[in-house]
Amino acid sequence: MTEGKLVKPVSKKVLGVTLASAVALGSFGFSQYSPKTEAKNEGKTVKQEEAKNVIMMVMDGTSSSATTLARWYKGEPLNMDKLVAGGVTTYSAESAITDSAPASTALATGNKSNSGYVGVLPSTVTTPGVEPVKEEDQFRPVANVLEGAQQTGRATGIISTSEIQHATPAGFSSHHHDRDNFEVIGEQQVYQNMDVILGGGKDSLAPGEGKKSRKDGENLVDVLDERGYDFVETRDDLLNSTSDKIWGSFSNTALAYDMDREQTRPEEPTLADMTGKAVDTLSKDKDGFFLFVEGSKPDWAAHSNDTIGMVSDVLAFDEALGEALEFAKKDGNTMVIAVSDHGNSGISIGNKNTTKGYDTTPVSNYIDPLKEAKMTVEGALSKLNDDLSNKEEVAALYGLKDLSEQEQAKLDAAKDEKAIGTALVEMLAERANIGFTTGGHTGEDMFLYSYGPNRPEGFLDNTDIAKHMAKALGVDLNKLTDELFGKASDVFKGAKTSIDKTDKANPVLVVEKGNKKAQLPVNKDIIIVNGKEYKLPGVVVQSQKGDFYVPKAANKLFNKAK
Repeated sequence: MTEGKLVKPVSKKVLGVTLASAVALGSFGFSQYSPKTEAKNEGKTVKQEEAKNVIMMVMDGTSSSATTLARWYKGEPLNMDKLVAGGVTTYSAESAITDSAPASTALATGNKSNSGYVGVLPSTVTTPGVEPVKEEDQFRPVANVLEGAQQTGRATGIISTSEIQHATPAGFSSHHHDRDNFEVIGEQQVYQNMDVILGGGKDSLAPGEGKKSRKDGENLVDVLDERGYDFVETRDDLLNSTSDKIWGSFSNTALAYDMDREQTRPEEPTLADMTGKAVDTLSKDKDGFFLFVEGSKPDWAAHSNDTIGMVSDVLAFDEALGEALEFAKKDGNTMVIAVSDHGNSGISIGNKNTTKGYDTTPVSNYIDPLKEAKMTVEGALSKLNDDLSNKEEVAALYGLKDLSEQEQAKLDAAKDEKAIGTALVEMLAERANIGFTTGGHTGEDMFLYSYGPNRPEGFLDNTDIAKHMAKALGVDLNKLTDELFGKASDVFKGAKTSIDKTDKANPVLVVEKGNKKAQLPVNKDIIIVNGKEYKLPGVVVQSQKGDFYVPKAANKLFNKAK
């Protein structure tokens, strides 16, 4: 049994706001909402600096052309169109084009970082204008807004359509120099004491045969059970759960594309399902909540140049945003922010086919070919026979019927699943006059969408988003970093510290002073003093350099323990 549990402070009560709609934004009649920043309190006018609830939403790897295309495909305004508030930069500490890990770190902690790093400071800074990091601070974990929300007493949650351990959700819930180390990230997430966690990544919670199964022998599903989570694995179980603590693991890896779900994995929830359930659950907390939501697979589709996959999950993200916006409008005290973390694929509406006549090419020439697709390329390929004998049927599922001689020859030349997928996306893009410049990320600025009290507006750096959310939550991220991530040798001054590497996959910080001995297992939120376990206000982190970082509260518990 855990003893000495720290009590979280109660957050300030925040006043409600009224809403005001504003200017029209084009032929669809988009309207931009601009909530007032003042509220009435017993006859007095007070400026509202904070929000009781914050919902942060990221549509991963979604360039603006993908959003435009999704709007044309839908044939009516998107929810995000109503919330346009400015723009956001995306560059990292080392490149004009960011990886998802430092992009998430910037949005979550307010710090630029390097490719692959989640929740830690960079080791390399080459981008003009980015402040260098002292050598002793390289790889140091830095506090994120979710951890800040927890310290104010708010409930917290993360959602993703990828593995929950993937880079973007990881940046809001863990600290490690390797985004691909799902064992470390997954363990930190389990011990992070969030209230609602929904997405994929079941493989990384327990030992098994999967590519990302745990190799350290720890079964985190058992830990979740011990910690009182309702562990759910289907849409029905999620929607029927009455628990205040829910861990939803709906796939061993990532969830299906929204367009494919009904045909391939109907038991999985949609992103809108997960967002609505999370908001319903977290909003029970009287102190408020922080929720992070990621639509992961627009990025995956963009890497594959899968036009219809991008449209599918941009629209799924927009439906989820609608759920958040509906709550925020009713609540009056919720800030909603939506943004893409970076561009991807260099997608363009228009290609070499429209070099001449682009100004007279009707919208239907771009959209009608996409409307023929019944599945994304991932979904269509899931129907491919092992002997590749049904390539034409798979192509038809992807909207490619009545193949021309050139198209048929291209499909015939594809001799494995990967080559078939490449042929399909190239043919559909050609039919729809869509261009791509790369299979990787791109470095353009992103639109900023926001709503609610003191919403962020204007042209901002991605690090400013974290700082704005922290201010709205009443949190100082720099001070919180000092409180949660002190170097063990500094926190336990006067005591002897060493590292027990008996279990190489699970090193333990050992602290000794007089007749006291403490163990602090890496990636967990516990300290064991003379055999008794106590709970810490954050997880223990080991940096790439081998240094242990621990909450300052660990020393107080060590000294007070008998």
